[in-house]
Amino acid sequence: MTVLLERADARLEVCNERTLKVDGEADFDSAASLAAKGREWLLGLPRDTEVEFDLTGVDCASSAVLSVLLEWLRSAQAHDIHIRHVTLSPPLVRLTTMAELGPLLPDHEARAPSRAS
Repeated sequence: MTVLLERADARLEVCNERTLKVDGEADFDSAASLAAKGREWLLGLPRDTEVEFDLTGVDCASSAVLSVLLEWLRSAQAHDIHIRHVTLSPPLVRLTTMAELGPLLPDHEARAPSRAS
């Protein structure tokens, strides 16, 4: 695990070398930092790499989180990085459904957040 960003309100880390994981609030205060750190990581990968986005640890859904996710998707596409899977927390599933963004996400699902003891 590599921590890319550690804030009081949000954490961004790389798990299993190919999974970008977000935990915490991920609100408007942290969105720009999350987007930038995730974009830097994506652009540092070799082309044709497959990655996953895990947002099951996002506690509350906001348009800020969606904009971060969309930024990462654009960056990956521009750099020929393939998104294998996106896993969303239940609040994010509700928000993406309401915003009708599901068709823009590669293979995605809702999953209850797993909490490490």
